[in-house]
Amino acid sequence: MSMTTPPGWYQDPSAPTQERWWDGNAWSAHTRAPGQPQQAPQTPAAPQYGYPQQQPQQQQGYGFPPAPAQPGVPAPPAAPPGSGGGGGGLGKGGLIAVITAGVVLVAAIVTGVVVLGGEDDPKPPPVAATTPPVPGGSSAPTPPPATTNPSADASVLADQLNGITLPILDGWEIPEFGGDREAASMQTKESYDCPGERGFCFHGAVTSRTAPTGQTTPEAVAKADISQATELAYGKDVLDRQKYGGIKSHQEVKAEAVTVAGKQGYLVRWKVVTGKGPGGYVQSLAFPSSMGPSSIVLVRFSFDAGPDGPPLDGMDKITQGIRNAT
Repeated sequence: MSMTTPPGWYQDPSAPTQERWWDGNAWSAHTRAPGQPQQAPQTPAAPQYGYPQQQPQQQQGYGFPPAPAQPGVPAPPAAPPGSGGGGGGLGKGGLIAVITAGVVLVAAIVTGVVVLGGEDDPKPPPVAATTPPVPGGSSAPTPPPATTNPSADASVLADQLNGITLPILDGWEIPEFGGDREAASMQTKESYDCPGERGFCFHGAVTSRTAPTGQTTPEAVAKADISQATELAYGKDVLDRQKYGGIKSHQEVKAEAVTVAGKQGYLVRWKVVTGKGPGGYVQSLAFPSSMGPSSIVLVRFSFDAGPDGPPLDGMDKITQGIRNAT
């Protein structure tokens, strides 16, 4: 993966209404109006400074040729014929002309340095770390992880898509990065090596999302989701690993209506036996969303069993603490 922005036309940082050519290392002096064909500018030969190569007598003039033209700076005028000594020597007039040309050249160089390298030097375009720039100099923005908590209250997990907040239990946190961008999630701070195939496991996790379409009631959503939630929590992960040695059996321990954020919902809870480790509890909770009459919120819980797992009543505390976001 290259970490260097390739040459191309990008929005001019010092003049947003035009584009400037980036040569791969620095900004050039070439600009253009946006929307023109992607074509590299014709770069003139680099100017030569210092003493020129010896030229034939009839082309020398006063000993030095006119100073090379700089981009955007007019070349100094040539000395008039007959104002200096003959041949290749310098008369008084020729010497004055050469000094004048040198002053103009130095001024042009200093002006170019100030414009291109001063304090207002435009910043280089952003490095194309994961995606190359698209035509026009813009690049597609990368969305932030969905698990970033947008709420100013550090004690709750905000699900902005569904307009609710969930209480964060002691010893729990919102993960900095998450693989599921469609769900708000939290998990226990402490992790451990999975008892089955290699990987990191957490003693508890909760996610909140919009339920898929198809089921029209919270009860139907919860009953249809519990098996999938169990597989995601204690079955194979996204890398096809059985981090708990596979699911051996399950037992339904609760299935009932429940009031959530003032609305009638439904939950189903299973106790799961795994091939390795203490197993755990999985719960699917569904209730109407405040964002629309046909939208249903689906909250999934997974708590490890055994002495290291979170207290099981934490599922009830989270369920009872769900609130509509204000």
